[in-house]
Amino acid sequence: MAYENLIISTQEGVMTITINRPSQLNALNSATIHELNKALSLADVNAEVRVIIITGSGEKAFVAGADIKEFADYSVEQGRLLSALGHKLLFDFVENMSKPVIAAVNGFALGGGLELAMSCHMRIASDNAKMGLPEVTLGVIPGYGGTQRLAQLVGKGKAMEMITSAAMLNAEQALQWGLVNEVVPQADLMAKAGELAAKIGKNSPTAISAAIRSVNAGFRDGVNGYNREISEFGRCFGTEDFREGTTAFLEKRKPVFNGK
Repeated sequence: MAYENLIISTQEGVMTITINRPSQLNALNSATIHELNKALSLADVNAEVRVIIITGSGEKAFVAGADIKEFADYSVEQGRLLSALGHKLLFDFVENMSKPVIAAVNGFALGGGLELAMSCHMRIASDNAKMGLPEVTLGVIPGYGGTQRLAQLVGKGKAMEMITSAAMLNAEQALQWGLVNEVVPQADLMAKAGELAAKIGKNSPTAISAAIRSVNAGFRDGVNGYNREISEFGRCFGTEDFREGTTAFLEKRKPVFNGK
């Protein structure tokens, strides 16, 4: 499928999705959100794809925010629908995918860009990355999950500070705050993301999907994460991957998982 705002490549089970709007610092407009939803939907059901990496084109920005000119004159109801649709098509969608998604954060990740990175399951940042939620400087708040996921990652107090002050963190601060998993030189970013993806890709897809659902359950209102873990653990015993993994262990060989 041809995309106007994305560049997609797949190699050895790892799909790399590059948001390609360099003249706009890869800002998320409506068309890009819909394209991301389509690409990720196809990836989620493609058995050949084990891990997904999302990054931005160029060295200046991962995603420098939402495309403000699209919604500057929206009404209250239009603003609410904008947020709800974004959650459905992209941000909640990424968080709940059955396959791990790694954000390779190159440069600025601001507003919707940081919210996209936070919806991914893991984040690796280049040493020139800068991250922030500057929405209050525009008279609005983060609307794509930022108020929720930032607090989950860095804690309530730090999230309040970051959101209300509109401060940007550099890569090392983001690492110290627990916002990213690792920081590497800009030139090494994609190699490091690929290295992590390769490690993940060797493991059982069915078990990884169960782990994602179990971890996410712990952050759902009214859901007992421990009970979800027990259920997912039991379900693993009925998979071909479990039989292959245990058999390979007993036979002292490396397993070959088929994701079933």
